[in-house]
Amino acid sequence: MALIEINGINLNVSVKGEGHPVILIHGVGGEQAHLENLTNRLSSRFKTIALDCRGHGQSDKPAQYTLQDHINDVIGVMNYFELPVTALLGVSMGSYIAQGVAIAAGNRIDKLILTVPKSNGLTSSVQRLMSEHAAEIQGMNLHEVFLYLLRYFTYDAEAMRAYIGIFDSQLPPEQFAAANKALEGFDFREDLHKVTAQTVVISGKYDGLNPPAEGRICAELIPNATFIEMLYSGHAPMYEEPEAYMSAVEAFLLKEQAPVVA
Repeated sequence: MALIEINGINLNVSVKGEGHPVILIHGVGGEQAHLENLTNRLSSRFKTIALDCRGHGQSDKPAQYTLQDHINDVIGVMNYFELPVTALLGVSMGSYIAQGVAIAAGNRIDKLILTVPKSNGLTSSVQRLMSEHAAEIQGMNLHEVFLYLLRYFTYDAEAMRAYIGIFDSQLPPEQFAAANKALEGFDFREDLHKVTAQTVVISGKYDGLNPPAEGRICAELIPNATFIEMLYSGHAPMYEEPEAYMSAVEAFLLKEQAPVVA
């Protein structure tokens, strides 16, 4: 891992493997370590580039930032590593960022993997769920909150307790609040038709944060996108159905791009 300066701040970026590049983007409050099971497997065939988004992990933590800042940072990472074309894999918040990048720099994204996405939101999905259950979680710390809320966004909450770390945030309350605020009021629905990347959208049937209906909207608005609903997953299919999820991702990344007919 190394800190690199992008858009005036330091981002923690990890590069593994060789081959066609795949940039991986984590969820709100998280960090690239939450995607290690993906990078470890994909780096045997691809060059994986995983980052701690601004405000997260070991990257700089400005007091305020926006979703557009995240989008600009990923494009900055592409420029830093001189990537003319790359694949993008975004999970939850990472899928929002990936949508924005695919819209803004479409000619540089050849494969787009949107995992548990939504196309728009008045707040972050985490903030919405916490607000809906405010009375139940009152007085709990963030770790306790996520343990309690697992039942609402995973297929098997008891089994997922073993992976609670991927939902927990190491950010203090004010930084976690800034991370969530950055996602307020985004809406890509009018622009998703501009995405030219070959796209797969993967949702979990039991996801109460970004339900499959949200993923279907993304897939319907992106030209020729494929939608996959994982039947025994919620918001973390890479942990709930790891082999099925990774097999789908690898098959998609290895699939030849259809030729463009003039």
